[in-house]
Amino acid sequence: MRITDHPVLEFEHGPKVQFTFEGKTYEGYEGEPIAAALHAAGVKKLREHDGRPRGLFCAIGNCSSCLMEVNGVTNVRVCIEPLKADMVVRLQTGHGRLEF
Repeated sequence: MRITDHPVLEFEHGPKVQFTFEGKTYEGYEGEPIAAALHAAGVKKLREHDGRPRGLFCAIGNCSSCLMEVNGVTNVRVCIEPLKADMVVRLQTGHGRLEF
C-alpha cells in the first residue's frame, strides 16, 4: 500500500517507528505524515462525521477529513502531522471532545 518507486519523485524515509492506532500497534517511518503510515497499513477510515466515515481528501491540511485524536489532542490534521515513535492515534467522531 506504499509507493516505493516513482519515475519523478524520490522517497527518503526516517527510521521505522512503532505507534498505536485504536489499541493496535503499527509501524511507519518517522517524519512521514501519520495518514501515510495508516494508509500503508491498510487503514482508510480516519474519522467519522454524521455517521459517515471520512478518509484522506486533500492531503495538504486544508480540509477536515483527516482530523484525529493524537496523544490525547483532538482535531489533529494527520495528513500533515509528522509521525513520531510511540504516538497514540485514535479515531475521532464528530467535532472531537474538549477536556479541561
